[in-house]
Amino acid sequence: MAGLGLVVVGLLVWAGAFSWFGRLPGDIRVESGNTRIFAPLASMLVISVLLSLGAWVLRRFF
Repeated sequence: MAGLGLVVVGLLVWAGAFSWFGRLPGDIRVESGNTRIFAPLASMLVISVLLSLGAWVLRRFF
């Protein structure tokens, strides 16, 4: 099941379904000259909530 899930996520990334990642309000991006700083705070929060929800669902039913 985990392998199938990774394949599905990989296909979605390849197809561009996650183009929103890193572009949410709350993601910090600073570019100045040759320096780039990127902190995807809001995107990581969304991923954390989704993974926590998935873990809760798995614990609830298994």
